[in-house]
Amino acid sequence: MHPEHLSRLGLLFALGALAPVAAAMPSAPDLLKSPRPLVIAHRGYSGAAPENTLPSFSAALLAGADLVELDYRPTRDGALVVIHDATADRTTDARTRWGGARHRVADRTLAELRTLDAGRWFDARFAGAVLPDLGEALDLIAPAALPLIEHKAGDARTCVEFLRGRRLLNRVVVQSYDWSYLRDFHALAPEQVLGALGPVEHGDGLPPTGPDKLLGPAQLERLAAAGASIAVWNHANLGPDSVRAAHARGLRVWVYTVDDVATALRLLDLGVDGIITNHPPLLWKALALRAAR
Repeated sequence: MHPEHLSRLGLLFALGALAPVAAAMPSAPDLLKSPRPLVIAHRGYSGAAPENTLPSFSAALLAGADLVELDYRPTRDGALVVIHDATADRTTDARTRWGGARHRVADRTLAELRTLDAGRWFDARFAGAVLPDLGEALDLIAPAALPLIEHKAGDARTCVEFLRGRRLLNRVVVQSYDWSYLRDFHALAPEQVLGALGPVEHGDGLPPTGPDKLLGPAQLERLAAAGASIAVWNHANLGPDSVRAAHARGLRVWVYTVDDVATALRLLDLGVDGIITNHPPLLWKALALRAAR
Protein backbone atom coordinates (compact mmCIF):
# COMPACT_ATOMS: atom_id res chain seq x y z
CA MET A 1 0.00 0.00 0.00
CA HIS A 2 1.22 3.51 -0.82
CA PRO A 3 2.65 5.32 2.26
CA GLU A 4 0.17 8.16 1.76
CA HIS A 5 -2.71 5.69 1.88
CA LEU A 6 -1.28 4.15 5.05
CA SER A 7 -1.12 7.59 6.60
CA ARG A 8 -4.72 8.29 5.72
CA LEU A 9 -5.77 4.89 7.05
CA GLY A 10 -3.99 5.60 10.31
CA LEU A 11 -5.78 8.92 10.60
CA LEU A 12 -9.11 7.20 10.05
CA PHE A 13 -8.33 4.72 12.82
CA ALA A 14 -7.38 7.64 15.08
CA LEU A 15 -10.65 9.38 14.31
CA GLY A 16 -12.56 6.20 15.06
CA ALA A 17 -10.83 5.85 18.40
CA LEU A 18 -11.52 9.45 19.32
CA ALA A 19 -15.10 9.77 18.12
CA PRO A 20 -17.87 9.19 20.67
CA VAL A 21 -19.87 5.97 20.48
CA ALA A 22 -23.60 5.65 20.86
CA ALA A 23 -24.23 4.88 24.54
CA ALA A 24 -26.10 6.18 27.53
CA MET A 25 -24.70 9.53 28.55
CA PRO A 26 -22.52 9.42 31.66
CA SER A 27 -23.23 11.68 34.60
CA ALA A 28 -21.39 14.97 34.82
CA PRO A 29 -18.87 13.65 37.41
CA ASP A 30 -18.17 10.60 35.24
CA LEU A 31 -17.72 12.68 32.10
CA LEU A 32 -15.10 14.78 33.87
CA LYS A 33 -13.01 11.60 34.19
CA SER A 34 -12.74 11.30 30.40
CA PRO A 35 -9.24 10.16 29.35
CA ARG A 36 -9.29 12.62 26.46
CA PRO A 37 -10.14 16.33 26.23
CA LEU A 38 -13.83 17.03 25.75
CA VAL A 39 -15.35 18.59 22.64
CA ILE A 40 -17.81 21.29 23.70
CA ALA A 41 -20.15 22.94 21.17
CA HIS A 42 -20.59 26.68 21.80
CA ARG A 43 -24.28 27.62 21.68
CA GLY A 44 -24.71 24.43 19.68
CA TYR A 45 -22.89 24.10 16.37
CA SER A 46 -23.13 27.87 16.01
CA GLY A 47 -20.73 27.97 13.08
CA ALA A 48 -23.27 26.06 11.00
CA ALA A 49 -26.68 27.07 12.40
CA PRO A 50 -28.22 29.95 14.36
CA GLU A 51 -26.89 29.93 17.91
CA ASN A 52 -29.03 28.73 20.82
CA THR A 53 -31.70 27.17 18.60
CA LEU A 54 -32.83 23.59 18.19
CA PRO A 55 -31.23 23.35 14.71
CA SER A 56 -27.90 24.40 16.22
CA PHE A 57 -28.19 21.85 19.01
CA SER A 58 -29.16 19.11 16.54
CA ALA A 59 -26.13 19.93 14.39
CA ALA A 60 -23.86 19.76 17.44
CA LEU A 61 -25.17 16.29 18.25
CA LEU A 62 -24.55 15.15 14.66
CA ALA A 63 -21.00 16.50 15.00
CA GLY A 64 -20.44 14.27 18.04
CA ALA A 65 -19.99 16.98 20.69
CA ASP A 66 -19.50 15.67 24.23
CA LEU A 67 -21.24 18.70 25.69
CA VAL A 68 -23.58 21.24 24.09
CA GLU A 69 -23.43 24.69 25.65
CA LEU A 70 -26.44 26.99 25.84
CA ASP A 71 -27.39 30.23 27.60
CA TYR A 72 -30.55 30.94 29.57
CA ARG A 73 -32.37 33.98 30.94
CA PRO A 74 -35.67 34.43 32.81
CA THR A 75 -38.57 36.06 30.99
CA ARG A 76 -41.07 38.53 32.41
CA ASP A 77 -43.41 35.67 33.35
CA GLY A 78 -40.68 33.61 35.02
CA ALA A 79 -39.98 31.12 32.23
CA LEU A 80 -36.40 30.21 31.31
CA VAL A 81 -35.65 31.01 27.69
CA VAL A 82 -32.53 30.03 25.77
CA ILE A 83 -30.78 33.14 24.48
CA HIS A 84 -27.38 34.75 25.03
CA ASP A 85 -27.97 38.50 24.89
CA ALA A 86 -29.98 40.60 27.32
CA THR A 87 -31.96 41.86 24.31
CA ALA A 88 -33.53 39.93 21.44
CA ASP A 89 -32.26 42.38 18.82
CA ARG A 90 -29.17 40.58 17.49
CA THR A 91 -30.46 37.04 17.04
CA THR A 92 -34.14 37.54 16.19
CA ASP A 93 -36.35 39.80 14.06
CA ALA A 94 -37.50 41.74 17.14
CA ARG A 95 -36.67 45.14 15.64
CA THR A 96 -38.66 44.39 12.49
CA ARG A 97 -41.57 42.80 14.31
CA TRP A 98 -41.86 45.19 17.23
CA GLY A 99 -40.12 48.32 15.93
CA GLY A 100 -37.46 50.30 17.70
CA ALA A 101 -34.50 48.68 19.43
CA ARG A 102 -33.22 47.17 22.70
CA HIS A 103 -36.05 44.70 23.26
CA ARG A 104 -35.07 43.28 26.64
CA VAL A 105 -35.74 39.59 27.19
CA ALA A 106 -36.69 40.28 30.81
CA ASP A 107 -39.47 42.63 29.66
CA ARG A 108 -41.25 40.04 27.49
CA THR A 109 -43.21 36.88 28.21
CA LEU A 110 -42.10 33.55 26.80
CA ALA A 111 -45.15 33.54 24.51
CA GLU A 112 -44.16 36.93 23.10
CA LEU A 113 -40.55 35.89 22.59
CA ARG A 114 -41.63 32.72 20.79
CA THR A 115 -43.37 34.76 18.10
CA LEU A 116 -39.93 35.95 16.95
CA ASP A 117 -37.94 34.40 14.11
CA ALA A 118 -34.61 33.31 15.57
CA GLY A 119 -33.16 31.76 12.41
CA ARG A 120 -33.45 34.02 9.39
CA TRP A 121 -30.74 36.43 10.64
CA PHE A 122 -28.24 33.58 10.22
CA ASP A 123 -29.50 32.17 6.92
CA ALA A 124 -32.84 32.05 5.11
CA ARG A 125 -32.72 28.24 5.36
CA PHE A 126 -33.38 28.58 9.09
CA ALA A 127 -36.34 30.95 8.80
CA GLY A 128 -39.02 30.07 11.32
CA ALA A 129 -36.70 28.79 14.05
CA VAL A 130 -37.93 29.96 17.44
CA LEU A 131 -36.29 30.67 20.77
CA PRO A 132 -36.57 27.43 22.74
CA ASP A 133 -37.29 27.33 26.42
CA LEU A 134 -34.77 25.54 28.63
CA GLY A 135 -36.88 22.39 28.89
CA GLU A 136 -37.13 21.97 25.11
CA ALA A 137 -33.40 22.43 24.71
CA LEU A 138 -32.57 19.87 27.40
CA ASP A 139 -35.09 17.38 26.00
CA LEU A 140 -33.25 17.50 22.67
CA ILE A 141 -29.67 17.50 23.97
CA ALA A 142 -29.69 15.31 27.08
CA PRO A 143 -30.28 11.90 25.50
CA ALA A 144 -27.14 12.19 23.33
CA ALA A 145 -24.80 14.73 24.97
CA LEU A 146 -24.37 16.50 28.27
CA PRO A 147 -25.91 19.99 28.33
CA LEU A 148 -23.63 22.78 29.53
CA ILE A 149 -26.02 25.39 30.90
CA GLU A 150 -24.68 28.93 31.15
CA HIS A 151 -26.48 31.24 33.55
CA LYS A 152 -26.91 34.76 32.18
CA ALA A 153 -29.45 36.19 34.61
CA GLY A 154 -31.75 35.12 37.42
CA ASP A 155 -31.36 33.47 40.79
CA ALA A 156 -29.81 30.09 41.52
CA ARG A 157 -32.84 28.62 43.31
CA THR A 158 -34.99 28.77 40.17
CA CYS A 159 -32.47 26.78 38.17
CA VAL A 160 -31.86 24.28 40.98
CA GLU A 161 -35.58 23.61 41.37
CA PHE A 162 -36.03 23.35 37.60
CA LEU A 163 -33.25 20.75 37.27
CA ARG A 164 -34.30 18.88 40.40
CA GLY A 165 -37.87 18.66 39.16
CA ARG A 166 -36.64 17.05 35.94
CA ARG A 167 -34.16 14.80 37.76
CA LEU A 168 -31.34 16.45 35.83
CA LEU A 169 -29.01 17.48 38.63
CA ASN A 170 -25.57 16.24 37.57
CA ARG A 171 -26.96 15.19 34.20
CA VAL A 172 -25.85 18.66 33.15
CA VAL A 173 -23.01 21.05 33.96
CA VAL A 174 -23.89 24.58 35.08
CA GLN A 175 -21.53 27.51 34.56
CA SER A 176 -21.57 31.26 35.16
CA TYR A 177 -19.44 34.39 35.24
CA ASP A 178 -21.36 35.32 38.41
CA TRP A 179 -19.48 33.46 41.13
CA SER A 180 -21.98 34.54 43.80
CA TYR A 181 -24.61 32.66 41.76
CA LEU A 182 -22.31 29.62 41.84
CA ARG A 183 -21.96 29.90 45.62
CA ASP A 184 -25.73 30.04 46.00
CA PHE A 185 -26.21 27.11 43.63
CA HIS A 186 -23.60 25.05 45.49
CA ALA A 187 -25.28 25.74 48.82
CA LEU A 188 -28.61 24.50 47.43
CA ALA A 189 -27.27 21.53 45.44
CA PRO A 190 -23.71 20.71 46.52
CA GLU A 191 -23.67 17.56 44.37
CA GLN A 192 -24.01 19.49 41.08
CA VAL A 193 -20.88 19.99 38.97
CA LEU A 194 -20.26 23.71 38.43
CA GLY A 195 -17.95 25.65 36.13
CA ALA A 196 -16.60 29.11 36.97
CA LEU A 197 -16.21 31.31 33.90
CA GLY A 198 -13.37 33.80 33.84
CA PRO A 199 -11.54 36.04 33.97
CA VAL A 200 -13.78 38.02 36.33
CA GLU A 201 -13.40 41.18 38.39
CA HIS A 202 -11.76 40.86 41.79
CA GLY A 203 -14.33 42.50 44.01
CA ASP A 204 -13.72 46.16 43.11
CA GLY A 205 -16.16 46.11 40.21
CA LEU A 206 -13.43 46.80 37.66
CA PRO A 207 -12.47 44.32 34.93
CA PRO A 208 -9.19 42.47 35.50
CA THR A 209 -6.16 43.71 33.61
CA GLY A 210 -2.75 42.25 32.80
CA PRO A 211 -1.58 39.49 35.15
CA ASP A 212 -4.94 39.50 36.97
CA LYS A 213 -6.50 37.90 33.88
CA LEU A 214 -4.30 34.84 34.09
CA LEU A 215 -5.67 31.67 35.60
CA GLY A 216 -3.48 31.44 38.68
CA PRO A 217 -3.54 30.41 42.35
CA ALA A 218 -5.73 33.32 43.52
CA GLN A 219 -8.43 32.66 40.94
CA LEU A 220 -8.29 28.91 41.54
CA GLU A 221 -8.77 29.44 45.25
CA ARG A 222 -11.72 31.76 44.69
CA LEU A 223 -13.49 29.49 42.22
CA ALA A 224 -13.02 26.43 44.41
CA ALA A 225 -14.50 28.40 47.32
CA ALA A 226 -17.51 29.17 45.12
CA GLY A 227 -18.13 25.43 44.73
CA ALA A 228 -16.81 25.10 41.18
CA SER A 229 -14.78 22.11 40.06
CA ILE A 230 -14.05 23.44 36.55
CA ALA A 231 -12.23 26.63 35.55
CA VAL A 232 -13.77 27.71 32.25
CA TRP A 233 -11.28 30.27 31.02
CA ASN A 234 -10.48 32.49 28.06
CA HIS A 235 -7.77 30.54 26.25
CA ALA A 236 -5.68 33.71 25.82
CA ASN A 237 -5.34 34.00 29.60
CA LEU A 238 -3.69 30.70 30.47
CA GLY A 239 -0.16 30.87 31.82
CA PRO A 240 2.37 28.07 31.35
CA ASP A 241 1.55 26.67 34.81
CA SER A 242 -2.21 27.31 34.87
CA VAL A 243 -3.37 23.81 33.99
CA ARG A 244 -0.78 22.15 36.21
CA ALA A 245 -1.85 24.29 39.17
CA ALA A 246 -5.53 23.54 38.58
CA HIS A 247 -4.91 19.80 38.32
CA ALA A 248 -2.89 19.89 41.54
CA ARG A 249 -6.05 21.18 43.26
CA GLY A 250 -8.22 18.50 41.65
CA LEU A 251 -9.83 21.03 39.28
CA ARG A 252 -10.46 20.71 35.55
CA VAL A 253 -9.68 23.39 32.95
CA TRP A 254 -11.90 24.10 29.95
CA VAL A 255 -11.11 26.92 27.53
CA TYR A 256 -13.16 29.10 25.18
CA THR A 257 -13.68 29.88 22.28
CA VAL A 258 -11.30 28.09 19.88
CA ASP A 259 -11.95 27.91 16.15
CA ASP A 260 -8.59 27.04 14.59
CA VAL A 261 -6.56 23.84 14.67
CA ALA A 262 -3.22 25.48 15.55
CA THR A 263 -4.62 27.07 18.71
CA ALA A 264 -6.44 23.87 19.64
CA LEU A 265 -3.21 21.85 19.32
CA ARG A 266 -1.31 24.35 21.48
CA LEU A 267 -3.96 24.14 24.20
CA LEU A 268 -4.11 20.36 24.02
CA ASP A 269 -0.36 20.30 24.57
CA LEU A 270 -0.90 22.41 27.71
CA GLY A 271 -3.16 19.66 29.04
CA VAL A 272 -6.57 21.35 28.98
CA ASP A 273 -9.49 19.05 29.74
CA GLY A 274 -12.03 20.53 27.32
CA ILE A 275 -12.29 23.05 24.51
CA ILE A 276 -15.36 25.13 23.65
CA THR A 277 -15.75 25.82 19.94
CA ASN A 278 -18.19 27.10 17.33
CA HIS A 279 -16.98 24.29 15.04
CA PRO A 280 -16.91 20.88 16.79
CA PRO A 281 -15.52 18.96 13.75
CA LEU A 282 -12.45 21.19 13.89
CA LEU A 283 -11.66 19.88 17.36
CA TRP A 284 -12.09 16.28 16.27
CA LYS A 285 -9.53 17.03 13.57
CA ALA A 286 -7.14 18.53 16.12
CA LEU A 287 -7.53 15.51 18.40
CA ALA A 288 -6.89 13.14 15.50
CA LEU A 289 -3.82 15.06 14.37
CA ARG A 290 -2.44 15.04 17.89
CA ALA A 291 -3.06 11.28 18.22
CA ALA A 292 -1.32 10.67 14.90
CA ARG A 293 1.78 12.66 15.86
